[in-house]
Amino acid sequence: MMEEPEGPAPLHPSPLEPLLPEPPAPPPERDPFWGYADLLIFAGLAIPCMLLGFGLVKAAFWILHLHPAVKTWELLAAQFAFYALLFGTLVVLCRMQYDRPFWRSLGWVAPRLPFFSVAASGVGPAVAVSLLGALIRTPHTENPLTELLKNPTSLILVAVFGTVVAPVCEELLFRGFLQPLLVRSLGALAGILLTAIPFGMLHYEEYGRSWRHVLLISVSGVAFGWMRQATGSTKAAAGMHSAYNAFQFGLWLMAKGLPQ
Repeated sequence: MMEEPEGPAPLHPSPLEPLLPEPPAPPPERDPFWGYADLLIFAGLAIPCMLLGFGLVKAAFWILHLHPAVKTWELLAAQFAFYALLFGTLVVLCRMQYDRPFWRSLGWVAPRLPFFSVAASGVGPAVAVSLLGALIRTPHTENPLTELLKNPTSLILVAVFGTVVAPVCEELLFRGFLQPLLVRSLGALAGILLTAIPFGMLHYEEYGRSWRHVLLISVSGVAFGWMRQATGSTKAAAGMHSAYNAFQFGLWLMAKGLPQ
């Protein structure tokens, strides 16, 4: 009887053949995904954006023949235009260079804390900063900000801008963009502290070049940075910042009274 031909032998790796190494695991994704080169580009565009925003507002007021009696309209419009242009560069950075969403990339997500807790958390730092201000004898001198608050219309405009627009924009800039980069490089404590310093310096001219005001605002920046780090939410830091500004504004009104 003829034997049937055997099928092909199963393939087994030869013990003499070295096993192929497994491909290396992909490196962990960098968080945040931007780097210091992006920060330098962004910082370099700040002054051009400010000048362009101011020029656009001036041109718009001239073309439309707008001559508001309260100068604050033009000042805040220029500030808003500056923020719009500056954050436009961040949108381009996130979308065009890294193909990432803008808001979520900067931590604009719902916090784990309820809204009331976030808002209430701004009162404690406001009280602490007020006490610290009294301790270091912060001068109550005339400055560009107090000049804006002498007119009722101007006061309302500054109050709305200072409790809504400014906290959102400043927190996106400092706690959304700068702080995660510094925390990644230096750790949470150093990152929060080093973010608070330029945040305070941003208000140097606004408060009449007072180093005491810069110190107080930097201390508040540490509180906002802690909120951002603890919750992972820039939205929470902005809510805390807004409540802080509103409380400070209320204290100022109680001390000075409404302008006539």
